[in-house]
Amino acid sequence: MIHPHTELRYINEQIGFGVFAKEFIPKGTITWVLDQFDQILEPQVVEAADSYSRADIQKYSYRNEEGKYILCWDLGRFVNHSFHANCMGTAYEFEIAIRDIYPGEQLTDDYGTLNIDEPFLCIPEEGTERKMVYPDDLLKFYKEWDKKVIKAMRYFYDVEQPLLHLIRPEFMGKIETAAKKQILLDSIKKLYFNRPANKETIRIQR
Repeated sequence: MIHPHTELRYINEQIGFGVFAKEFIPKGTITWVLDQFDQILEPQVVEAADSYSRADIQKYSYRNEEGKYILCWDLGRFVNHSFHANCMGTAYEFEIAIRDIYPGEQLTDDYGTLNIDEPFLCIPEEGTERKMVYPDDLLKFYKEWDKKVIKAMRYFYDVEQPLLHLIRPEFMGKIETAAKKQILLDSIKKLYFNRPANKETIRIQR
């Protein structure tokens, strides 16, 4: 489930739609969490789907560490990529605001955390040498991303958390350790899907 203080807005023809904050979302806030309504699809189910359905699933889903496709039922599937993302994934099935997000600002995450199927050519951004997202970016940037998460977790219990009740109970002990002791027991690298090598193709960011 995406944070309740968000809405879908049209950006332009190249990008399409994006998710924007309707109210202030402070650093340390859960911005999305996997819930019971998100679809978890086996790879063989996706491969067996008709070409139109398969294309939409691959466009709007991400893959977990088991290679299963996670298709969000709500606005979460419209969150766009940025190399300067203001939200970051964790090993505990939620994303967190790694800086303050202001009303009217777009929520973004780094698609490098999502085990994408193909290299992804991105819209150019200043302040970074990265131009593409790759399926193995989790192996390259996990240390950097873990640092951003642990800095945000410092504020976890100081901000309003409307999605906290959706976090799985077995994760709460580790989340408390990260928030109160600044120790991240599980790196986001844990989410990496080690897939068989295949031919790489390139697509352009939506």
